[in-house]
Amino acid sequence: MSAWVLPDHIADVLPSEARHIEELRRQLLDTARGYGCELVMPPLLEHLESLLSGTGEALDLQTFKLVDQLSGRSMGLRADTTPQVARIDAHLLNRRGVARLCYCGPVLHTRPDRPHATREPLQFGAEIYGHAGLEADTEVLRLALDCLRAAGVKHPVIVDLADARIVRALFAGVPVDAATIARVHAALAAKDASALSDITKDFPAVAREGLLALPSLYGDAAVLDEAARVLPDTATMRQALSDLRQLAGRLEGARLSFDLADLRGYAYYSGMRFGIYTEGASDALVRGGRYDEVGAVFGRNRPAVGFSLDVRELVGVLPARPLRAAIRAPWSDAPGLGQSIAALRGQGETVVCVLPGHESEIDEFHCDRELIEQAGQWKVQSI
Repeated sequence: MSAWVLPDHIADVLPSEARHIEELRRQLLDTARGYGCELVMPPLLEHLESLLSGTGEALDLQTFKLVDQLSGRSMGLRADTTPQVARIDAHLLNRRGVARLCYCGPVLHTRPDRPHATREPLQFGAEIYGHAGLEADTEVLRLALDCLRAAGVKHPVIVDLADARIVRALFAGVPVDAATIARVHAALAAKDASALSDITKDFPAVAREGLLALPSLYGDAAVLDEAARVLPDTATMRQALSDLRQLAGRLEGARLSFDLADLRGYAYYSGMRFGIYTEGASDALVRGGRYDEVGAVFGRNRPAVGFSLDVRELVGVLPARPLRAAIRAPWSDAPGLGQSIAALRGQGETVVCVLPGHESEIDEFHCDRELIEQAGQWKVQSI
């Protein structure tokens, strides 16, 4: 095999796309900062027990594992940053009030999570810790939508809402093991009514009928009325459906849909969850929700809600950006040229010095101006 061939679903990023990704990363972080989010930078590598405790099998299977040559302990390369931010909030910051945190860095997956996906996403996310009310859920959803607007997403977006409490409420009092629950979750995610019927044939009637109803409970706001009619009338169920109605009423600038059987993503979700879709994306561009129990393993089980997206995937649905405007300058030892170039660069300009013999080459920059000498002074003029 050639030495330059990369592993499957791993790719280099070339100049134009790399510039777009970096500019987008800055725009997203600035948008989050506008909401009061503070930047944190968790390590790419840490002990396996802190990286995976309480996160479920899906994240475990996505995590690359290795042995630390210094301590002999098992370590993992993060596949998701949320558990790390929960650790920071619980163990390092340890604040009593609200903490708004954001991050942007690479994660690694053992397998692509869908066809044609990279195994090295650049994950951006924002999270609010310390507030259990719908106000935090609403803020996170609005921030996610503002991030897409700042990125330049022009197509209409669809916010798809669900709530993890609905399925949990249907399992309440049902004596089943973890393997059976996982099978039910898989059947719900695939909307496989036949498999779901077979798996739940020995369940209590109320739980079975509720689970069998879920695959058809997707669509517009009328779904919530239908869910209230066919699902068990419990306090948890009423609260989940009421919260979804209130959230829907607080969002503007996006179409809303509901999928009450949606269980995609990691197992730490405990309440409202959402995906944001747009034209050109093969799956949700953004996923998020409430995960109040994610910090429990670190000794601090407090409210948490947030979202994440892959910056590289987001770039893939945006129009390519034009070449960066630049100033072309000669390569010369002429008096004053070096100082003029340094001054322009200090003002934020890109100045490309043309090396001898390379005057006609094309690169990443569009040189729409040039630096020329006039009467002993170096001046910029349009080309």
